[in-house]
Order: sequence, then C-alpha cells, then structure tokens
Amino acid sequence: MKRLALPLAALTLAAPAQADITVGFAIAQSGWMEAYDTPAATAAQIRIDEINAAGGLLGEQIRVITADTRTDRAEAARAGLELVDDGAQMLVVSCDYDFGAPAALVAEGEGMNSFFLCAEDIKAGVQGVGPNSFSSSVLAAVQGATMAEWSYARRDARTAYVLEDTFIEYNKGICTGFDWMFPRLDGAQIVGRDTFVNDDASIASQITRIRALPEEPDVIMLCSVMPGAAAAVRQIRAAGINSLILNGSAVDGSYWLGATPGLSGFVVPVQGSIYGDDPRPEVEAFNAAYEGRTGSRPASQYAYPGYVLIDLWARAVEAAGTVDGAAVTAQLEAMTDAPTTFGPRSFSDALHHQNTALMQIIEITDGTPARVDEWRISEPVPMSVLIAQ
Repeated sequence: MKRLALPLAALTLAAPAQADITVGFAIAQSGWMEAYDTPAATAAQIRIDEINAAGGLLGEQIRVITADTRTDRAEAARAGLELVDDGAQMLVVSCDYDFGAPAALVAEGEGMNSFFLCAEDIKAGVQGVGPNSFSSSVLAAVQGATMAEWSYARRDARTAYVLEDTFIEYNKGICTGFDWMFPRLDGAQIVGRDTFVNDDASIASQITRIRALPEEPDVIMLCSVMPGAAAAVRQIRAAGINSLILNGSAVDGSYWLGATPGLSGFVVPVQGSIYGDDPRPEVEAFNAAYEGRTGSRPASQYAYPGYVLIDLWARAVEAAGTVDGAAVTAQLEAMTDAPTTFGPRSFSDALHHQNTALMQIIEITDGTPARVDEWRISEPVPMSVLIAQ
C-alpha cells in the first residue's frame, strides 16, 4: 500500500515542505467508513492549516501523511505501521472503534498518542486501546441520557418505549444512557422495550406491541443508525403512532428525509448545528470554512470532532513542550471544561471521552430540521454505567 505524503485526498493545499511535526491519518479513503472519516479528517486538516498559518506547533509546521485503511481491520493495522515507519508522531484513526483500533494499537505500542476521528464507544480510549488514546467526540450514552433528561424537562415526557437496533455497539450505548437517566427522573417510567436488526424489512411485530400499550408512550427512544433508523421511523408513523421519537447524533442531517416525507416530532442531540442556526458564531464560521474547502456544508455533525481533536492535541503539545505521548497525555488528562468551538471538553486518567457535554437539540418538523434548544445533562454518566454497557 503506497503512503501519500500529502494532505487528505479531498483537500487541496499541499503540506509545507519545511514541516517538522508529522501527523499520520490511518483512515478509510475507500469502503463504507469513508463517508464518516472524510468529513472529520477534512475538519482536522482545516484546524491544522489554521495552526500552520499562525506559526505552527512548537515553532514547527505540521505535516500530514495518510494511509488508506479501506474499511478493513487488517488494513488499518498495516496503515498504522506504515505511517509510523514514515515518521508519524501521532496517529489519527477511523471514527469507529472496531475499524480504528488496529491502527491506534500500533500507536500505543510506540508510546504515541492516537485520536479516533469521532468514535463514541468507551473502548476507543483507555479501556480498549491504552493510556495514550483519545476521542474528542461525545459518548453514545451521553446522547441517550441527554434525550432522556431533555424530553422530560422540555416536553413533559413521563412514559417511554425503548426500541434498540442491535446492529452495532453505538446503538447499545444510546439505549444504555437513556435507560440510566430516564428512570431516575421523578415519575418517569420505561413502559416497554424491544429490539430489531438494522436490515429488518419490517418491524411490524414491535409496532404491534407498542400499539397494545394502554396509552401511547410520550416518547420512543429509537437507538439506531441508517438505513434501519429511517425505515423504522417510516413504519412507526405509518402505523399512526405519534409519540415523539428520539435518537442519537448518528442520524443528524437531512440526507435521509426523502424516505420519510413530512416527518415531524423527531429529535436528536448534536455537538453543533449544520443548519445555520447554531447560537455560537464560531460554529457557523467553521461551517463556512468547511464549505469553502469542499464546496458544500457539512452533511452532519460528524465533521466537528475532527476539528476539536487537533485543537485539543495541539494545546496539549504546546503545554507539554513536546509531542512525546506520555507527556501530551498528562496535559490532556488535566483538561477540565477546556473551551472549544463546539463546547467544553474534559478528560481524566480514567476516561478519554466526554461523559457529559453541551448538546444542541435538533428537531425535525414538517420534514425540516432545525435547532430548538440546547442541553447539558445534570450529572455525568457514571463509569460503572459506561463500562457495563
């Protein structure tokens, strides 16, 4: 596999020839993971270019080298090894834990830092890779807990039905957070639960059980990703069920709404709004920069963690005065509510993810998504809950 000593394929600016700090991107440039990795990697390059334009990192320019994991675990390990051989001093790896971990483990073996582009499984860090691995994204369990507390406080939700897609661990994480938070709220009750598989053609039996309840639940916590999420939503609404439907960040974006014409009452939490209505001007400034780079705005919130990871890593490097993995890790673990464009971020020696975060609330009404609120859960999701999921 040939290593490309130039920025990501979707980008246009060449890396400075005098670059002295090298960041390797072991990411999917082909296969289904490419749709997740490319936007976040593009965002990461935007932040790298900003740092380079401002004088660089520790007085040096940042150089980017890449290797294609091809959405394959074996290729991911090979890509990580190739990038280390070519001089990478930190590795950025695929969004998903399963597909990013093989490269992250290579970095760990070298005592280097690794950052998952947007992984939201607790294993993408200390628990599954090692002490020098991080993700700047928000855990799936936090997304579920956010939906529980927000719907209770803002929409008077007191009854909920949990419908879990067993396809990937991310879905399980959303339900874990909801299951932890919702019953803790005074008078709130989960009145039923069910499972399905993402590629099920029909969830008729699950819908029948929802309709058999004495009263329609206030909310349905749908823990799913595309394409199964869209199919489930379409069937729920076609059955005449009008409950508010909640989900996680993975279904952010309007690209799937053609499958559910006129959809209303569907809510997700996101790290920032792609729709031009985020109250933080710096978010919209990023959206404009992304459009200037690629010709289109971000398709979902999953571009944002790429920008944040480079921002946080660079701050830690400056504070440490070195790119040495252990020294940078110590600085990252000292961060508590560090401000970023997309909200505060914290790490500890036990958790290299976000177990609480300020989330923007997006609701789809008449087929149109828009920001309607923001919410930060009242307490972090406990480690015991995260590890048990």
